[in-house]
Amino acid sequence: MKSSRLIQVLLLLQSRGRMTADELALELEVSPRTIYRDIESLSAAGIPVYADRGPSGGYQLIDGYRTRLTGLTSGEAQSLFLAGLRGPAEELGLAEFAAAAQLKLLAALPSELRTRAEQIRQRFHLDTPTWFRGDEPVEHLAAVADAVWEQRRVRMTYQRWGNQVVERTVDAYGLVLKAGTWYFVGSGRTYRVSRVLSLEVLGEVFERPAGFDLARYWAEWSEQFEARMYGERITVRMTRAGLAKTQYLLSGYQARVIRELDPQPGEEFGFPTESIRHAVADLLKFGADVEVVAPNELRHEIIDTIKAMQDVYNDAKLPAWFR
Repeated sequence: MKSSRLIQVLLLLQSRGRMTADELALELEVSPRTIYRDIESLSAAGIPVYADRGPSGGYQLIDGYRTRLTGLTSGEAQSLFLAGLRGPAEELGLAEFAAAAQLKLLAALPSELRTRAEQIRQRFHLDTPTWFRGDEPVEHLAAVADAVWEQRRVRMTYQRWGNQVVERTVDAYGLVLKAGTWYFVGSGRTYRVSRVLSLEVLGEVFERPAGFDLARYWAEWSEQFEARMYGERITVRMTRAGLAKTQYLLSGYQARVIRELDPQPGEEFGFPTESIRHAVADLLKFGADVEVVAPNELRHEIIDTIKAMQDVYNDAKLPAWFR
């Protein structure tokens, strides 16, 4: 533990320059007295660290003393500070290691790249979860990650959509973080980690399929999943304003399908939706800029919904609870 902390002290001094004992203690969550002993240990080991006395004093390394990280271009170094993975690292139990790795990288960079990296960190932040997403329980995420890394088979109970609970024994191929939600790929199928009710990592080691590529698998699976989810088509026509609204009122897949169809204002086209029920909610967002042509069932559902809304806003027919 002490040797790890000594390295952290050294790297902090390399990356930030002069720091007081109190600043180092706060950063490393130890007492200033511990920092005094650590500085003495570094000096005894031949590290050229010295102290400046006075109100603006502190500890610092002799100019020019630093390690170098070779083979890293400016663009590569900057990209590492745009990773934005603190939240996922915490969920995987790796937050401390991620922070230490970033500190080591920062300390090892030449001064010009270090300044650039600090500027990037202060100006750009990647927040991967979608808006309004509640925290999902990922109790078994760390165990899944271990199984993926060690190529172990897992036995689990899993809650499918509709609350059906099933048992599965699968080979853990990989983990994917999509818009703040964790999924893992097992034996050619995709599972949502938050729906894993129990999990046991087995002693069996499996062989990954030859040529399996996680990124390619995920891209293909995502496309198929979206096509299945929005597999129903209804016939509509839209105004020019309605067509322009599709990019921010609909899901990315729906907007992409409509963009590829390239309908003209007033022209009938197939609108992708999950079901009649989902279509009502999707289409009401467009107000008078969309008309349902078919099926009639949906037309009547839209009409009934609009009438009910009109009743709510008609003073003579306001429900008692609304008055």
